[in-house]
Amino acid sequence: MKMKKQVILILGIILFNVCLFAQKNTLVLMHPTAYNLELFTSLLNKKIIDLRNITIVGVYHEKETYDYSESAQFLEENNYANITLRKVAEDIEPNKLYQENECSYIYRDIFQKSVGIIFFGGPDLPPAIYGESMSLLTRMTDPYRLYFEASFMFHLLGGSQNEASVPLLEENPSYTVYAICLGMQTMNIATGGSMVQDIPSELYDLKTVEEVLALENNKQHRNYNNNLTIVSTLFPGNFHQIKITNQKPLAGDDCKNLSPLIYSNHHQAIEKLGKNLMSIANSMDGKIIEAIVHEKYPNVLGIQFHPEGKSLHDPEIKYRKNLKDDLTSGIEILKENQSYQFHIEFWETFTGKIKSN
Repeated sequence: MKMKKQVILILGIILFNVCLFAQKNTLVLMHPTAYNLELFTSLLNKKIIDLRNITIVGVYHEKETYDYSESAQFLEENNYANITLRKVAEDIEPNKLYQENECSYIYRDIFQKSVGIIFFGGPDLPPAIYGESMSLLTRMTDPYRLYFEASFMFHLLGGSQNEASVPLLEENPSYTVYAICLGMQTMNIATGGSMVQDIPSELYDLKTVEEVLALENNKQHRNYNNNLTIVSTLFPGNFHQIKITNQKPLAGDDCKNLSPLIYSNHHQAIEKLGKNLMSIANSMDGKIIEAIVHEKYPNVLGIQFHPEGKSLHDPEIKYRKNLKDDLTSGIEILKENQSYQFHIEFWETFTGKIKSN
């Protein structure tokens, strides 16, 4: 009897996932850790993102280093019935990322049964998958996650590595792809671009933390004070301005030529742009590409900064940049610099794209 109940439960889960994707109103979240799920559901709960009638599926590869039982526990404890998880077990080999491989049919299935996808931030990309040797400052901590996501992004958008491959978005050019931080970097290398492996040493010829901290604030793309202390009340990243340079806006219709304050936490950046990608925002000194769009697919967007952090939307979460500063929240910093509305409009634009699909 117990075995029969287990079989019924497993069949129920499979049927639930089939029905969920079959609705064709599904948003996919890649790397759905408990942390990323908490970030995203916080945006939903605050109604910063309005996705009523949209179901959500978190997709991950079984060889990722993260323990996804924590994600399942988070969903169960918070009763998120409209969010489920999908594990992919098929092998993914680094020498087969940009061609038909064991995961290709899964990528196609997920794409055809969803309206959009978000790729979140994370660790450094393995340089070998964009044809370079590894810098001493590059760290590889979760290769299978990065292989899986790079190959998925290639299948979605295509790339110069394999011109014969037909991108999935040819079937639905209005499909929404949003990529944050590592996600944007993955978008770039998956389409044939390359990376700056360390911003301070390669772009500013700096060798020490103190030299980076002596730069003007708009040239600092993470909080290097954390290299000098173990105090946990410091922001991991840094607030700095970006320059929106292109007609295609990041958010709303009035963002061109604005220089909003954003929050970023990265030490790598786009070097050469991938196939059909175009920069629409840069750092204030023009050295860092801060946002990209696809020249062919209108709802594809990559950003180097983080508009999703809880501290950006919750005044109760307080940090500081260095030990001399007073504790403050990200939302207070953004509002003081007239940049919070930009972040609200960013997510409103995302919501509109998902719903229009």
